[in-house]
Amino acid sequence: MIQDLPAQLDEIVVTAARLPPAAGEAAFSVVRIGQETLSPATRLDEALATVPAVSLFRRTSSQAANPTTQGISLRAIAPSGAGRTLVTLDGVPLNDPFGGWVIWSQLAPEAIESLDVVRGAGAGPYGAGALTGVIALRESDRGGRLDVSAGEYGGRRVSASSSLSAGRVAITGSTLFEVSDGYVPVRGASAGAADTPLDLETHSGALRADIGIDSATALSLRASAYDEARGSGLIGARSAATGQNYSATLARTAVAGRLGWRAQIWRTETDFENSSAAVAPDRSTTTPANNQFATPATGWGSNVAIRRSGLPLGGGRMEWEVGADARFNEGETQERFRNMMGDFTRERFAGGETSVVGAYTEGSWANDVWLVAGGLRLDGWSTGDGRRLEIDRDTRLPTLDETDPDRSGEVVSARLAARRDIGSGYAARVATYSGFRPATLNELHRPFRVGNDITEANASLVPEKLKGLEAGLSWTGAASSWGVTSFWNQIDDVIVNVTLGQGPGVFPRAGFVPEGGALRQRQNAGTIKAYGLELNGEHRFGESLTVAGALSATDARVDGGAAAPQLTGLRPAQAPIWSAVAGLDWRVLDGLTLAARARYESRRFDDDLNSRVLDAALTVDGRAEWAVRDGQVVYAAVDNLFDEDVEVSETGGGVLGFGPPRTVRLGVALSW
Repeated sequence: MIQDLPAQLDEIVVTAARLPPAAGEAAFSVVRIGQETLSPATRLDEALATVPAVSLFRRTSSQAANPTTQGISLRAIAPSGAGRTLVTLDGVPLNDPFGGWVIWSQLAPEAIESLDVVRGAGAGPYGAGALTGVIALRESDRGGRLDVSAGEYGGRRVSASSSLSAGRVAITGSTLFEVSDGYVPVRGASAGAADTPLDLETHSGALRADIGIDSATALSLRASAYDEARGSGLIGARSAATGQNYSATLARTAVAGRLGWRAQIWRTETDFENSSAAVAPDRSTTTPANNQFATPATGWGSNVAIRRSGLPLGGGRMEWEVGADARFNEGETQERFRNMMGDFTRERFAGGETSVVGAYTEGSWANDVWLVAGGLRLDGWSTGDGRRLEIDRDTRLPTLDETDPDRSGEVVSARLAARRDIGSGYAARVATYSGFRPATLNELHRPFRVGNDITEANASLVPEKLKGLEAGLSWTGAASSWGVTSFWNQIDDVIVNVTLGQGPGVFPRAGFVPEGGALRQRQNAGTIKAYGLELNGEHRFGESLTVAGALSATDARVDGGAAAPQLTGLRPAQAPIWSAVAGLDWRVLDGLTLAARARYESRRFDDDLNSRVLDAALTVDGRAEWAVRDGQVVYAAVDNLFDEDVEVSETGGGVLGFGPPRTVRLGVALSW
């Protein structure tokens, strides 16, 4: 008897559904960060700080920074609490739908395989928010990592990521738990009984299912959640953030002669609580100033891309991509304010909706010597349903009831770059680009208070727009590499917190501003022009020693025009001219590795008027690892080795806030 044998199925290696980086990206300024940098970091923004001039709004990392200052920016052009950089995870935006910042504790470095820092490449295929660039994260889809550590100031951390596969299905999960008693940011003679530690407790987790449909097509379904609570350094000042993210991605890899494509939908739900306090002149007590008890917000969207690679043309190969994306955000702040006789007397409800819908086309052509890439996109933006309602808590009658007119507009952006291999390891490139960032719901609708400073919202803000030009030269040898890039960027209609008056005093809408405080408003205050130079280099001494360094110099200046002439000629707040990083990795013995990292920043200003000066800062971190066996490492790490006092903030009364002191951690890291 003859039996029919079952058909032999081709083995399919299941990976996350994503399109690989486009070939044309190599013509722009891209820094790739891999596991060698991610592994020692406890937070993603700390790993990103290994690139000079990449930082949160203030010098403090997300381990201690309030979420409202966790917006990240590339190049020291104009840092912002909302962030002027788009952050994505396998194509899904991670910027908060209400404030634009990024809750960095929602992702552990152990869960990320690698990331690309695309500096100044404009909107390109990325869309709204990519004003100063893009940080594109790629989640791990194989193997596993576990890190357990404990340190000073009550620090404890457990983080893990692992993948399991069976047939055509792979499941990847990750989790992060971190707790810290924190440090007090105001020290010495300036500190008072009102100053408290920046404590932290955070939990996050993610689960992703990857389903291999065939050898080139995959479906990824992902869900994640995070929850964090932290102290803000003052009695009665705390914050909490929660969120959930959901996405579905279907993608097919492009190969020669066959289209590749990606279709993706996603949804983000977040909430945020933040209480602030006014500080007594002697810092002995605080008075509740605001209780933002809820900020429910939702973001959702979709994108689609079609790509064709490997088309023969003119002695080279062409790749093209067309796509479209849409993002929608809605949210509302709910808060109590105006403390009188020990209780809040007013409530505020303010928020609305924003949307951006765009389409683009991108293409590149390459041969053995040249790579030419460019693209064009058109976006339509809108704001709607804007409202600010303030009511008296006793009478329940409105004291302010404003409805903002709906607004909309279009933005055209483009980019073009060329890269040429000169020979002998040298390559040169030039690029020009433009991008834009619409105002966030937070900037449009929510006034806020930090200490005695009050900043008003502005529902009439229009998108910021950037245009830039840069040129670079690089060299790669057997054991060394270096690169240099010069750039010019200009941001028009830049959103700046403009100082309108100093306290004490009573102002329209804002009310009373205490002594030592200032009243500001978000405004499209003219233009920022920046000229910059970026250097990087690396050298390997055999197999045991590697040294690397990078330097960024950016001269950014504000032209406030008629809107804010008092700002003309000044530097943007929180933008240093010089920043540099250096690192050393030394394998002393087969099992012992020593590493050191240094970061320097020149002075910066804490306000738009350049009156609050934060001194230059140099910090050094160290790490010693002992490999017990393959995949098993014990380590000791010290941050701020020389216990430098790094100035991160200054009040109107001259009280300085500082970054973390020297902190030692011990841990175990496993990988498989």
